[in-house]
Amino acid sequence: QVQLVESGGGLVQPEDSLTLSCACSGRAMSTYIMAWFRQGPGKEREFVAAAGRADPAYYGDSVKGRFTISRDNAKNVVTLQMNRLKPEDTGVYYCAADSGYLIRKSQHAYTLWGQGTQVTVSS
Repeated sequence: QVQLVESGGGLVQPEDSLTLSCACSGRAMSTYIMAWFRQGPGKEREFVAAAGRADPAYYGDSVKGRFTISRDNAKNVVTLQMNRLKPEDTGVYYCAADSGYLIRKSQHAYTLWGQGTQVTVSS
């Protein structure tokens, strides 16, 4: 059974940095497109970033230039480096995996999900 487990969330101040990690177990992560989504209070789940098997990373407009997604297939871990955090980045961050071949922004394309990790940006 494939499992995704996120870690690294917490409470930070605006302009701080934070790194989230997602560990994939049960199957080689190299077979998946890996992505991060987030859901803020009262908001719909939003695409943040995705890393394909060999494609360049793809980012949502609101995080472009501030967030970086990286994957280490040997360790079965995908990370999200978040810099210059803003209060509007607050939310539950989810790791997701898609066995398809093209990076997609829709949450409905992703069949595997982690339980989420809370990120709160507040002064």
